[in-house]
Amino acid sequence: MSAAETNAPHPPLSVVVPVYRSAESLPVLIDRLEPALRALGCAFEVILVNDGSPDQSWSVIRDLAASRPWLRGIELKRNYGQHNALLCGIREARHEVVVTMDDDLQNPPEEIHKLLERLDPETDVVYGAPRREQHGLFRDLASRITKFVLENAMGAETASRISAFRAFRTELRDAFGPNHSPFVNIDVLLTWGSTRFASVVVQHDERAAGTSNYTLRMLLVHALNMLTGFSAVPLRIASLTGFGFTLFGVLVLIYVVGRYLIQGTTVAGFPFLASVIAIFAGAQLFSLGILGEYLARMHFRTMGRPPFSVRSTTEEGDPT
Repeated sequence: MSAAETNAPHPPLSVVVPVYRSAESLPVLIDRLEPALRALGCAFEVILVNDGSPDQSWSVIRDLAASRPWLRGIELKRNYGQHNALLCGIREARHEVVVTMDDDLQNPPEEIHKLLERLDPETDVVYGAPRREQHGLFRDLASRITKFVLENAMGAETASRISAFRAFRTELRDAFGPNHSPFVNIDVLLTWGSTRFASVVVQHDERAAGTSNYTLRMLLVHALNMLTGFSAVPLRIASLTGFGFTLFGVLVLIYVVGRYLIQGTTVAGFPFLASVIAIFAGAQLFSLGILGEYLARMHFRTMGRPPFSVRSTTEEGDPT
């Protein structure tokens, strides 16, 4: 049942959409967004953030915004990533509630009312959990890694249902407003402002046009950033690995000394010794690599590298 049918009032709404290689699907998205938002009976605005698209996405955004005072466009100077573009749009939102969604129409605009109806006084963030995801194998794998990292911050039940289709109270951005790290994840940042999360089941369609912009390399980088940028799990794994191999070394020493005391002979040869040394060297390099990832992120942050940089915007839109 829609918000119009229930006559339930909704707070003013800002819809933020990161855009990348979506020149074909943007007109369809806006044509579907407008009636869905007007049916809610509340003030609204739409913010399209062009994340350095190499196609004609920015020209399409400018054309769409020219005849729609409630639509604003922001062009970033280069491609910073989906979550960085979202952060830019969220900081520009002017209404009480922010809804984020993808630009490929896999999140139907007609389902927005479900998020808003679940956003009750006891809830700050609502995710639209898809009935059946339309992603490929590698995208699903990266999604599982992301959800694994978020379990400690959000709770396993909610973390397993996160998606790019979300609604939250704009006031939550105050908790991560000062954040200037180039490594951004909106879901983690939202946990800095609230623990009151919920989810509703929504439709998840196939892409309206084109293919996914996530390559295998991008998915691996995203998963690595999640693991080392927002979780201490890799450090704990390194610690446990070091402890495990230390224990293994002690057991080897006990075996060698025990054999010498009991049988009067030592363990023969070089192959055994070389194997033990190789195992220890591998464990040390693995641990150093993890520490290096954390140090690299600290280095980039101290450099003051911004999460995004705006090149231009469309004329200031008026909320409808």
